[in-house]
Amino acid sequence: MNKTELIDIVAEKANASKAATADIIGAAIAAITEAVAKGESVQFIGFGTFSVQQREARTGRNPQTGKEMKIEAKKVVRFKAGAALTAAANPVKAAKAKKK
Repeated sequence: MNKTELIDIVAEKANASKAATADIIGAAIAAITEAVAKGESVQFIGFGTFSVQQREARTGRNPQTGKEMKIEAKKVVRFKAGAALTAAANPVKAAKAKKK
């Protein structure tokens, strides 16, 4: 699914115009981006959490030449799926867990 398809689905489910839905989704993405840029985490209970983690500098290897190279430290964005999203991706496993 791409952004346009998401806008279409949300607009239909919310009974809203596609233009208004596109503005809302754009604003939500901008808010998440701003929070992550500040180093904050963004948590949606049941869906997941966006967070920033520091990746330390390390020595890597160029796969073409085999020569060692230094990889600089950097910040990376992580997403950890929530329980509801994980269960939706694994419906059989979730059903077995409920039976126990």
